Amino acid sequence: MPAVEVWGERGRDRIVTLREATYTVGSDAECVDIALEDPTVSTVHATLERVGTTWLVRDLGSRNGTLLTGEFLTGQRRLRDGDELRIGRTRLVFRDGAEGGRRRTDAIEAPPEHITRAEKRVLVELCRPILTHNAFQSPASVREIAARLFIGKNAVQFHLTNLYDKFGIDDRDGVNRRLSLANEAMRRGAVSFADLHVARDDEGGDA
Repeated sequence: MPAVEVWGERGRDRIVTLREATYTVGSDAECVDIALEDPTVSTVHATLERVGTTWLVRDLGSRNGTLLTGEFLTGQRRLRDGDELRIGRTRLVFRDGAEGGRRRTDAIEAPPEHITRAEKRVLVELCRPILTHNAFQSPASVREIAARLFIGKNAVQFHLTNLYDKFGIDDRDGVNRRLSLANEAMRRGAVSFADLHVARDDEGGDA
């Protein structure tokens, strides 16, 4: 029987067996089928829907978005055994119930150590477009980051180069390193939605 494992900050909280055709996920227990005690989750955040033997997930215009296997969800996507949904600070791991199809659930990899204050500010600005229209947009460009932080483009590129190294993102052809860095920063918790919601006027330019 298909199910989702609900993982909070202290480990696995419970397992929800998927017996119905549709489940809503959110923070309001009176409005949704799978309630999450997480202040970063919207009242009605996402939906899980069965079509035949396939389960699909869709974000419902939540404030903070939904990540599927580390990437922000746009539209409706199919769930496969072991896929991880990140809803706020909560993880939902999908199990399709097939015999022998289970994969071990790993802890989320911690962010790199020794990220400087200047690098953190660059990361936040890189990821800020994620909030646009509640769906993932392209990460900010070097020029946009420089304009937001009132620093030179060379300084931004210097910090990005250091961050690529710290996050282990290589320079293979065809790989959008800024996009990979933004996804990794959010997936590993180096940048939180709280960081992105900080008032823009609070940021200076002491890079």
